[in-house]
Amino acid sequence: MTTKELLYVDDALSHAQLLATQFENAANQLQDPALSAQVREMAQRHRRIYQSFYNLV
Repeated sequence: MTTKELLYVDDALSHAQLLATQFENAANQLQDPALSAQVREMAQRHRRIYQSFYNLV
């Protein structure tokens, strides 16, 4: 991979990790169990995206 491509992957990793953390924090603050579960699924989706990008390196 080129340096530019590695920088892109690093940026994507950071964004996916940030979104997963933000969704998890939001899910912890929600009172509605159904909504909390949906937000947790979004956090999990971003963890999978993170893992996909991580596997590229």
